[in-house]
Amino acid sequence: MTAVRINRLHHPLTVLGHGVRAGIWLQGCTIGCAGCASRDTWDPAAGEDVEPAAVVRWLDSLDGPLDGVTVSGGEPFQQPLGLAALLAELDRWRRGRDRPADLLVFSGYSHARLAARPECADALGRCDAVVAGPYVERRNRGTELRGSDNQEIVPLTPLGAERYGGSAAAPAPAMQLSADAGAVRLIGIPRRGDLDRLRAGLAARGITAEAVTWLA
Repeated sequence: MTAVRINRLHHPLTVLGHGVRAGIWLQGCTIGCAGCASRDTWDPAAGEDVEPAAVVRWLDSLDGPLDGVTVSGGEPFQQPLGLAALLAELDRWRRGRDRPADLLVFSGYSHARLAARPECADALGRCDAVVAGPYVERRNRGTELRGSDNQEIVPLTPLGAERYGGSAAAPAPAMQLSADAGAVRLIGIPRRGDLDRLRAGLAARGITAEAVTWLA
């Protein structure tokens, strides 16, 4: 089976989608949006190759409710075959569960561009919804589920429409704090200037932030 290059996995994820989720960040992005909060995911040589079946084993090991899986990056659709293999395995996994689980993918490409690329058709066809479009820092206005208001939330299935269509879209962006293995991560969609204000606030208290992902 085709492997996918992954930066990290995280659970529980309480932002970036409906309910309590698992998060998968893929590795590698050449779009390079100015102000990206995840520059550590850009280098395609970083991260590690993971078999989709291993991701499912990780999901099966998780405790508590799971309402869906969010795939971000990096740019997931720059690994179209790996992404399709991952989503196919996730689709099989969720069909054996009693609780509905949606598959939400974030992309820096517009939905129109994704839909026009034949190599992306398989992966796109397995998403319940995509949040699509490049991040434009000056248009970061705290819009639901989007880093900037030029991006669009595109439901692709009835479950996607139920959870992400119109007024069903998530509330304004929120951030989640995670600490493990000596690292502290902020997960979610920061408002414009939030990360610089955080770093300045920490510095004012004598705390130095090292290996900052948005400055990687």
